[in-house]
Amino acid sequence: MAVDYTTHDGVAVITLNNPPVNGLGLSTRAGIVEGIERAQNDPAIKAIVLTGAGKAFSGGADITEFNTPKATQEPTLATVIKAVEGSAKPVVAAIHSVAMGGGLELALGAHYRIAAPGAQIALPEVKLGILPGAGGTQRLPRAIGLEAALNMIVSGAPVMSEKLADSGLFDEVVQGDLAEAALAFARKVGAQAGPHPKVRDRKIEHPNAAGFIQFARNTVAAMAKNFPAPGKCIDAVEAGVQNGFDKGLAFERECFIALVQTPESRALRHAFFGERAASKIPDVPSDTVVRDIRQVAVIGAGTMGGGIAMNFINAGIPVTLLETKQEALDRGLATIRKNYEATVKKGKLKPEALEQRMALITPTLSYDDLKNADLIVEAVFEELGVKEQVFKRLDEVAKAGAILASNTSTLDVDKIAAFTKRPQDVVGMHFFSPANVMKLLEVVRGKETAKDVLATVMQLAKKIKKTAVVSGVCDGFIGNRMIEQYIRQALFMLEEGALPAQVDRAIEKFGFAMGPFRMSDLAGNDIGWAIRKRRYLEHPDMHYSKIADRLCETGRFGQKTGGGWYDYKAGDRTAYPSKVVDDMIGAFSKEANVERRKIGDEEIVERLVFALVNEGAKILEEGIASKASDIDMVYLTGYGFPLHRGGPMLYADTVGLYNVERAIRRYAARTNGDAWQLATSIAELAAKGQGFNG
Repeated sequence: MAVDYTTHDGVAVITLNNPPVNGLGLSTRAGIVEGIERAQNDPAIKAIVLTGAGKAFSGGADITEFNTPKATQEPTLATVIKAVEGSAKPVVAAIHSVAMGGGLELALGAHYRIAAPGAQIALPEVKLGILPGAGGTQRLPRAIGLEAALNMIVSGAPVMSEKLADSGLFDEVVQGDLAEAALAFARKVGAQAGPHPKVRDRKIEHPNAAGFIQFARNTVAAMAKNFPAPGKCIDAVEAGVQNGFDKGLAFERECFIALVQTPESRALRHAFFGERAASKIPDVPSDTVVRDIRQVAVIGAGTMGGGIAMNFINAGIPVTLLETKQEALDRGLATIRKNYEATVKKGKLKPEALEQRMALITPTLSYDDLKNADLIVEAVFEELGVKEQVFKRLDEVAKAGAILASNTSTLDVDKIAAFTKRPQDVVGMHFFSPANVMKLLEVVRGKETAKDVLATVMQLAKKIKKTAVVSGVCDGFIGNRMIEQYIRQALFMLEEGALPAQVDRAIEKFGFAMGPFRMSDLAGNDIGWAIRKRRYLEHPDMHYSKIADRLCETGRFGQKTGGGWYDYKAGDRTAYPSKVVDDMIGAFSKEANVERRKIGDEEIVERLVFALVNEGAKILEEGIASKASDIDMVYLTGYGFPLHRGGPMLYADTVGLYNVERAIRRYAARTNGDAWQLATSIAELAAKGQGFNG
């Protein structure tokens, strides 16, 4: 049963019991209404306690019912709250651990609320591109005041129950046993004559409500320009202030229905479910027994190695950090300390926590010190010969059952695994730079990688707060394989008539954090140059614009050399358009006999984004990624793709694959058409009127 009903000396206790967070699914909603009616019809019952079993009061909507008929089937949450609020016998919500979204709206419908300290209280719907749809925008301002409520609704951030102790939300914050306190409180109010108080009947008190609402609107307009939900939250609260509870409630419902249909809400919900789906691997059962990871070793104390080590020590896992030279080891440790000192300076870390974390690192110059590690992550130079030396050595020293991981960004994990006698223990763990900040972790599954190794790494990723996405073995895996086609198109457009600043401006206006040329300058143009040189040998049939090679031949590697596609000034990261580069591009086009033309922003965006989509479709066809949402998670968490567009594959669905196919065929018919080999699945899905995400 999703709801338990018990009685205790005149008090009915309705307990939500739908693990893990007592989501308000259909059976839970129906159970609450039945419980309220049962208590009404029992003359021995004087009051009702509404609470949650296990680890939550209620986390809100049951996400397993999203996009199914059950989500809107009666009794809806609004109907449940009406039953609770309309009860002739007082209802006391006893809140512990979590009351979020619909869970908090349900509690606000009760006549009284008591809470345990440490409970997380929130209306996080805005994070899914919607607003609280069961009275949250109307009742919360009446419970805790206009300013505090608007801050909570617009941010979606949780607030601890003890911080709301004096806000008017809770009648009591209980230090002892919540269940006992709830029964005692219920008996007390059950002995009182009704009617019992309703949050809806309170007035919203504020000395200048209109002024504060306008201030909130201005703030939201600046901070959430790509998302309509925060603004609609303010509109709904304002409707309640100006027109009263019932009209405010009706307007809230209208806003909710409108927001659910927006592409931004679809994108946010897609990202929410995509993150959860990424951890599910089709052929690896969820109950796979994982390996115990108590000690980690990292090989290489450079930028990547140091950042990788920080992830584990942040989670309290000791790390042995190996380098070949003392000087490199000292430099790596100094950088890690400096990173933590910067966090202390910002007030986000206590000085004693810094020392505790540094104490978890054991620096060493000897491979023998890795013999007790449960996981060893290699972060050395990106060259197969170097990896070979490392993995052969690891094969000698690592204990049986240790997971051997490579941080390679493009190299063949199967070749790396073959350097050992234990290929089943080898996996790719591709962290993104800076590794201690970026959320994405590409987990590369070799043909021999054991299922328990995969399950262990995916579980560990959660512990170190990463979004892990599984990729098969191919050159560049998911992210870098796709970005190569994106960069190819960017370079072709320079040859055909665009300039770096125009390309970057167009894609940044679309919502990317950084355009391809600013990104290349930041990463170092020499990195792309090295990859292209390898491509020329391995894939002589693949056509590239040589314009980037020309830039690199002049030594313009980006920010680190003071000039790349842009000019840079000492101590200033601003990208200044470069006349030298613009002239070089014009001269290159002339030499290549390409007549330069005006390229519009729409073409720039389509060619860049559809290059990602086309390659993503091929990755799905080859089984490198198991689902389209995995590709979107890679791009949302690792490559700065705009969140409000949901990732390249969802964006393609939003535009319609019929339109994507036509655009690709149109560009393929022009200059450099050989760069566009249409993925067969795009044409097939377009013909059926389907998308990548169903």
